Amino acid sequence: MGAEGEPGPPPVVPWKKVLYEQQPFPDNYVDRRFLEELRKNMYVRHYRYWNVVYESGLVAQQLSCVCIFVLLWGYMDQGLLSPHWLIVAGLVCSLVGYVLYDLVDWGRGRVRCGRSRWADLKSTVIFLAFTYGFSPVLKTLTEAVSTDTVYAMASLMLLAHLVFFEYGAPPDMVSSGFSLNVAIFASVCLASRLPGPLHAFATVTCAIQVFALWPTLLRRLKASAPCGYVAAVALVCMAAVAGTLSVSAVGAVLLALLLLSVSLLCPLLLIRLQLYKDNIHGPWDEAEIKEDLSRFLQ
Repeated sequence: MGAEGEPGPPPVVPWKKVLYEQQPFPDNYVDRRFLEELRKNMYVRHYRYWNVVYESGLVAQQLSCVCIFVLLWGYMDQGLLSPHWLIVAGLVCSLVGYVLYDLVDWGRGRVRCGRSRWADLKSTVIFLAFTYGFSPVLKTLTEAVSTDTVYAMASLMLLAHLVFFEYGAPPDMVSSGFSLNVAIFASVCLASRLPGPLHAFATVTCAIQVFALWPTLLRRLKASAPCGYVAAVALVCMAAVAGTLSVSAVGAVLLALLLLSVSLLCPLLLIRLQLYKDNIHGPWDEAEIKEDLSRFLQ
């Protein structure tokens, strides 16, 4: 009560962040405590430059692999490379890679998967037999399609292979199976423009080695032998640049600049742009129900 019996000011009702009570405030009202729960950049990852360079090597080497495959196909198309030599070289490289795959972790990976060498040999023989038997069909599969259309399809498929390749992103963002399938489809399209069935067989087997077997070996090297992984990536990139140089000096320079940009410049830009990241979190975020399920599993 105020002076001379007059009523005083009405009591101040504190604001509550609830919806089940009637309060004398507008629906969009918040008090000064609302921003006390503001948090910035809670889940920001801080990268190190050389770690990012190490991870970006997978992108650079995959670009180089696509370039090497196209170069080998171009050599056969121009008659500069015999399919016999490509088949023999591919078998030798596959054998060396197979031995290296086991030696990297001393066979522990084979023990975990439970797959024997006899099973690997049978799978290889079956694949080679079927591919060789169907090579005449692969040669004539797209003969009715114009050459420009075939080249356009092959280019789009190789681009899709690069986009959806599993560089280490979450599985819901990439698809390794789709990436491999479109690469094989591109090899079939290109093989149909070569002189004979043996050329088609050499092209498809080369695609399997480049796009399926080589990434498997590279992942094993990355997990168990980081120094070997770096050496393999550098060797593939240099081979791609050297092969492109035999065709076009300008193309080799552009490819080298592209690989350097992917491996050195893009990681630097990523780290620089991290300074400008500004994610805010607070009471306005969507609620997440976190329930401990361990008690139900006991």
